[in-house]
Amino acid sequence: MSSSVKKTILLTPGPVTTTESVKWSQVVPDICPREAEFGEIMEYISTELTQLVADPDHYTAILFGGSGTAAVESMISSVPDKDAVIIVSNGAYGKRMCEIAEVYGLDYLEFKSPPDEEVNLLDLERYIQSSNRTISHLAVVHHETTTGLLNKVKDIGNLCKKYQIEMIVDAMSSFAAIPIQMKEMNISYLAASSNKNLQGMAGVSFVIAERSKLETLKDKKPRSYYLNLYAQYKYFAEHRQMRFTPPVQTLYALKQAIEELKQEGIEKRYERYITSWKTLISGLARLGLTYIVPEEHHSKIITSIHEPACAGYDFKSMHDFFYSKGIMIYPGKLEQLNTFRIANIGDITYKEIELFLELLESYLSSIECG
Repeated sequence: MSSSVKKTILLTPGPVTTTESVKWSQVVPDICPREAEFGEIMEYISTELTQLVADPDHYTAILFGGSGTAAVESMISSVPDKDAVIIVSNGAYGKRMCEIAEVYGLDYLEFKSPPDEEVNLLDLERYIQSSNRTISHLAVVHHETTTGLLNKVKDIGNLCKKYQIEMIVDAMSSFAAIPIQMKEMNISYLAASSNKNLQGMAGVSFVIAERSKLETLKDKKPRSYYLNLYAQYKYFAEHRQMRFTPPVQTLYALKQAIEELKQEGIEKRYERYITSWKTLISGLARLGLTYIVPEEHHSKIITSIHEPACAGYDFKSMHDFFYSKGIMIYPGKLEQLNTFRIANIGDITYKEIELFLELLESYLSSIECG
């Protein structure tokens, strides 16, 4: 490494701030991704990702070149057959799964739940019981990045087991921070990506599933060509290659990010995130700002904050203020509420959160707000 790369602070839910070593790991000699050497790298990545949440002897990770939505779309389009799918919708990403199901013409039922409350399991069970359709699958977002709400996937998984329903989970912004065990939680299919808690670069997404469940997809008529989950799984199992050109340098970065996660450990990484979150909410309280999801249902990863109630406030001008200081923030994603979002993941600590809070106080004072 001949020089350092300027570090910006991304207080966004992904991509996140990466380490210097992850950035530099992309600077490698050119290689044809069809070489056996690169296949071994992808196999290593697949095994290590699987190992974080399941037994690699029985489960596997199927890699895709694409954002997290590619992996979610692969699950939604490839897994359900003719029976109905319940989609838990309590934020923008649950709603996105409904939109994907709509595009593919799936028979789906949208179970709506408030974006700031835990899913009412009694209501969900009654919803299952009252349906006049055979329900084969239920899809849910583990951590709703819209608000920071952490859905109780294990409890929902137990309910699915009771009714012999397979559970599909979008674990995009919980994977590699909040502990997950697929078998214990009764998760049949799980999707995540490289650029959130894994702290890699954007461009790789993946689905983790039990091999025996993937084999049941063999004779289903494909709805998608590129995102055909079974075809991607089978091709990799036989050739140790993706069906189409993979994002080579991004995968080198993901390999390095996995090594750094193993060094830190999932529990320690989540502890670091939680320390930053506690710093954040303490500072918000001091500044008179409030956030949406109560602590008992909060992921401690991303926080949806009510915008300041003062005439001089404008999100874009606040965004530009922080951008000029090397800090990037995200707008809210709830149509009915005026919010902005702050994530505390990536290669940052509570020190960067303290800096954000100092600058936020300065900005609010400059517009005579608070």
